[in-house]
Amino acid sequence: MQVFVNGDPFEIKDGAVVNDLVRALTDDPRGIAIELNREIVPKSKHAETSLNDGDRLEVVQFVGGG
Repeated sequence: MQVFVNGDPFEIKDGAVVNDLVRALTDDPRGIAIELNREIVPKSKHAETSLNDGDRLEVVQFVGGG
C-alpha cells in the first residue's frame, strides 16, 4: 500500500503499523515523532496504530547539539 511520508509517496506492506514505518525509515528510532493524519501518535501507541492506504504522515527526528 502507499502512504505519504513528509509529502512523498512511500510503499509499505499491507497491515503495517507505525512501528513498521519507523523501522523502515531508521535504525535508531530514538527522538522520532510521528504525526498521522494531523494527529500525534504517542510512542506507546506505535506498535498498535495501523496504517491505511493513503495515510499522510509527518516524521520528525530531533537532533541535539551544542
